[in-house]
Amino acid sequence: MQLLTPQHWTDYELIDSGNYEKLERFGKYTLRRPEPQAVWRKALHETEWHKLADAYFKKGKNNTSATESGEKGEWILKDSMPQQWFVDYQYKGMKLTFRLGLTSFKHIGIFPEQAENWNFIYDSLLKLKATEARVLNLFAYTGGASLAAKAAGADVSHVDSVKQVLNWSRENMEASNLKDIRWVLEDALKFVSRECKRGKVYQGIILDPPAYGRGPDGERWILEENIAELMSSCSKILDPKMGFMVLNLYSMGFSSLIANNLAKDYFPNISQSQYGELFVPDRAGRKLPLGIFCRGTSA
Repeated sequence: MQLLTPQHWTDYELIDSGNYEKLERFGKYTLRRPEPQAVWRKALHETEWHKLADAYFKKGKNNTSATESGEKGEWILKDSMPQQWFVDYQYKGMKLTFRLGLTSFKHIGIFPEQAENWNFIYDSLLKLKATEARVLNLFAYTGGASLAAKAAGADVSHVDSVKQVLNWSRENMEASNLKDIRWVLEDALKFVSRECKRGKVYQGIILDPPAYGRGPDGERWILEENIAELMSSCSKILDPKMGFMVLNLYSMGFSSLIANNLAKDYFPNISQSQYGELFVPDRAGRKLPLGIFCRGTSA
């Protein structure tokens, strides 16, 4: 099992964490928002948090639990804080730009710990040396993994069930001076099922499913109930001789061993595999866990 953290984020830093909150710098701006896994004490005093934060996420009245992960609320901004801004990420020949924004669910359009997987995707595609390798990104959100694949020259299909998120992803593509990502507004299970029937083959599959979700037509997604079916379908469309797979899971009830078992069960051709946790350290050296992963290649 491995513990991985981003190494190339000059535009991101976890300054402090604790008491169910985190203090993060994204480019020029510092945000304070809830973090259910930061159960330890803060290293910095409250006055420092107040001084450093350009924006603070205030949970709504119905969110009474300090550890609630699906908070809806509002941002309290200092005068200098914009609603939207841009940050950059660079790794080898990959140069990505992301438009960030303050949403009512505390998210801002990027998960910095995923940079480790973007690097893996980029490197895997360069090693494949396949002409226009096809990559499928499911539950693709604002497209960090899609941008990484496109930057490596892949033919990318980006699937998400929220139209506003697809529009946001397109903005990131254009800001990164990339083009021609295929945008698909669809339920992930339905889309993969159709691709199986069509006999489509991909050289890369990226899965980033939430614990719970809804498709564009109200389709229900529950990780524990649906992940095996999705993995089974994806295994039928991944190139068995020349491909890679990335699985991210955020459910606090799942361990990286589960992700590894799923990958071994449904992707037996993935021989060069890694699994473990993604984390970001704060200035005090505490490692904040932010998800589990399993990834590997068959090349």
